[in-house]
Amino acid sequence: MPQYASIGPIAFHLPDSVEDNDQLKAQFPKWDMDLIYRKTGIRARHIAAPGECASDLGVAAAEKLFQQYEVDRRSIDFLLLCTQSPDYPLPTTACLVQDRLGLPTTIGALDFNLGCSGFVYGLALADGLIRGGQARRVLLVTAETYSKYIHPTDRSLRTIFGDGAAATLIEAAAEPSLGSFVFGTDGRGADTLMVSEGGARPAATALQPRKRKRWPSSLYMDGPELVKFSLDVVPPLVERVLAGAQWTRDRVDMYLIHQATTFMLQHLRVRMDLAEEQVPVALEEYGNTVSSTLPVLVRDLRGSGRLRPGKHTLLIGFGVGLSWAGCVWTETWQERQAEEDCAAGASPASAAGRNPAADPIIKAGPATEAKPAGGAQEAA
Repeated sequence: MPQYASIGPIAFHLPDSVEDNDQLKAQFPKWDMDLIYRKTGIRARHIAAPGECASDLGVAAAEKLFQQYEVDRRSIDFLLLCTQSPDYPLPTTACLVQDRLGLPTTIGALDFNLGCSGFVYGLALADGLIRGGQARRVLLVTAETYSKYIHPTDRSLRTIFGDGAAATLIEAAAEPSLGSFVFGTDGRGADTLMVSEGGARPAATALQPRKRKRWPSSLYMDGPELVKFSLDVVPPLVERVLAGAQWTRDRVDMYLIHQATTFMLQHLRVRMDLAEEQVPVALEEYGNTVSSTLPVLVRDLRGSGRLRPGKHTLLIGFGVGLSWAGCVWTETWQERQAEEDCAAGASPASAAGRNPAADPIIKAGPATEAKPAGGAQEAA
């Protein structure tokens, strides 16, 4: 019987340290935090401690997944780890995570270096492994500590990016729920979002930022160019995904789009003529967590009851590379039913309950009207 990939339970972990806009305002009185909040939609970010790395966040997220949903770690067949802030150039961080989680030594494990498109790429890789009969349970971990690349005085980046990790269980199912994967790559835009040091290429021949660096961060971002890129590629990507699935727009309940900023989401929503309730937002208390924004959004939508079995969605990621990807997804996981079963007295083993401790922070969509893209360096 054919096997298909389905998105199971999701858990995420955020560092303990929280940096909110009031703290930044006190530290930098000249920063207009009200304006920045209106553009980004971000009120707070979680920041990794000096000795806290991507593997630490990823392991913590995976342990929450195993404990909250009673997932047997011995049942994992493959580990996929998406990160652009690995612990070391080598060994592979996924191998370190496998050991720390106590996963079987018979599994496959690999890192893949992608940013904001990484979750959709990870789903495609897991889908291929399951359809090809190589795995039945894939653990997809997305983990980033971009803060380590950001200088404390960098207003354009420090106000946007937060650290965090998500662990998603991808399971075999008898019916398809994921499909119509569409990808895109344009390396000509590599110089718009980059960290040039830390690799093997000498500084004398290293790739240089497209424009003058305004801040001393290792991470460089050309906000206006990334806004233009996103508005150029995302609407055609959506149309290609819909065409591949033979879906019409009427069938789509929600467009789950990488949570860059509310500025970006609002412009994309207007460009594609979508209703606010079709483009949910979940970044006010998290910031842009790069490859984890989509699993965090999905987990919060499930927790709020807005995402239930049978809901039809598109998953859309785009960013550094330049790279983009999308797919259709129909929710199948019975989280709400699991909660009801637990409330009725069923054992956790028979009803995979969610974490009741973390309240979802969801908005229907950006509430402000889209404005011209001027000044988008702080809002990309």
